[in-house]
Amino acid sequence: MTSSSMYVLLFLTLLPKACTQQEQIAPEPTLQQVDNRVDVAFPIADYIRNIYQDKNGHFWMGTNGYGVAHYNGETVDYYSNAQGFNGQQITGIAEDLHQNIWFSTDQGVVKYERKKNSKEKKQFVNYSYFGGKRFWSICADKKGTIWAGSEKGIFRYDGHLWLPFDLPYPEEVNGDFITSATAWSIIEDSLGRMWFSTNGYGVYVWDGKDFIQYDKDDGLADNSVDVILEDSNGHIWIGTRYGGVSRFDGKTFTTYSQQNGSIGNDEVCAIYEDSKGNVWMSSEGYGVYRYDRITFANYGEADGLGVRAVQTIFEDKDGRIWAGGGGGLFRLEGDRFVEVTTAGPW
Repeated sequence: MTSSSMYVLLFLTLLPKACTQQEQIAPEPTLQQVDNRVDVAFPIADYIRNIYQDKNGHFWMGTNGYGVAHYNGETVDYYSNAQGFNGQQITGIAEDLHQNIWFSTDQGVVKYERKKNSKEKKQFVNYSYFGGKRFWSICADKKGTIWAGSEKGIFRYDGHLWLPFDLPYPEEVNGDFITSATAWSIIEDSLGRMWFSTNGYGVYVWDGKDFIQYDKDDGLADNSVDVILEDSNGHIWIGTRYGGVSRFDGKTFTTYSQQNGSIGNDEVCAIYEDSKGNVWMSSEGYGVYRYDRITFANYGEADGLGVRAVQTIFEDKDGRIWAGGGGGLFRLEGDRFVEVTTAGPW
């Protein structure tokens, strides 16, 4: 697809809105070229899984069935199998030390090499089926290592080879789709430790030599973990599937849940800290909550957010808050969310 064209999605498939159904994928759409008609507004996709803004200010948006959507300041272009990008479902986006952009997908891992790409054409490096078929998370650490979580467990790439990185699971993990070892989230904290979510064993922390496991016995809200975030205070926030959110200060866990009135539903797929120190979190069926460290403020359908199952929250370089999920892409304007389509507003 050329950067001078606007594409319209003609095939929209209704997708599940709960993050408990992350495995479902829409078939690849039929695309039709429209001659630079910026007045034609169509949803970016009916399901946005992640948002990222690169150093040029361009937006990369992972969809649940149409590959990655790229907004270059003028047009929205889509990259999937037909354009040399191995992936329809984009589950994670990360940028490495060399400003290459990495994607975890349903077909492996894809790298966009910035220095090898011209303005006119995008080229991608595909890493497919190196021990796991479906990948659910991606992380680029400060040393240049790329980490990817699949249904088989964790893999890491040193620039030459992808190798399995075995976590000390309490039992043998079997399966080839979604398992107890599936890692929805991988992060590196400010101390250089790697944190890995699991789908039944809580979280594992690796300091370069040893592992520590945290689960419900230690005060974690739930053992099925969807997302991990370190905030500006060095505290770790853990969003779970059934128990709400836990904040870990290094010694104890504090839980924010439906039970204690913090959020409306205990299924939390996304957590994000903005530049003002507010912590944003999704809550299945309730849109998003903004926590200013004192009170929780909810933004839902009544506030213009047409996404009940929010998968991603992001702040851009201009300080604007974005949210995406089952329902499309939205941006906070004042105290209301507005939908962002192929025609904007950008």
